[in-house]
Amino acid sequence: MAKIRLEHFDDATAVDELVASAFGPGRFTKSAYRLREGVHPISSLSFVAELGKRVVGTVRFWPIDIGGTRAIMLGPIAVEKSLQGQGIALRLMQSGLDAARGQEHRVAVLIGDEPYYARAGFKQIQPVGCVTMPGPVDPRRVLGLALLEGAMDGLRGEMRRVELHVGVVAMGASLAPLSAPSQQKPANDEG
Repeated sequence: MAKIRLEHFDDATAVDELVASAFGPGRFTKSAYRLREGVHPISSLSFVAELGKRVVGTVRFWPIDIGGTRAIMLGPIAVEKSLQGQGIALRLMQSGLDAARGQEHRVAVLIGDEPYYARAGFKQIQPVGCVTMPGPVDPRRVLGLALLEGAMDGLRGEMRRVELHVGVVAMGASLAPLSAPSQQKPANDEG
């Protein structure tokens, strides 16, 4: 069985390779990526699944703002193809969400399929369309989870980056980091 543990700095290459394998180059065009680009994941909420000494799964959370409310965004979550369907992704999500509750984060959001993410407690943010993203996204796929009771009551606005950690410059239709994120040491404490 895969062991779930906090991501270490030296896991960055394995995590990047796993995400690239799971989502391909198209991941850079997704609206959710715009919120992560140039921002470090929250290191105390970044977990990997390890089988032996091999990283076989990953989940990260990112600091965001929704209409003036601090929140965290889950994603990407990836599990090695040969190990999918064994509950590793759910265990990764639960580890991150449990840690987030312990750190008094209030709201977690993601973009995804509700039937899949409902296993971890996520549901469509109501009313549909009250929380938006910069860029195209189906508003029915904007899911949320109150980590503290009532934390999503009245949540409205556009998801935005909290701050940039890595400089980005406009290049064509996308943004490109000035230095590779895997070469940057993640921030130790955010949120």
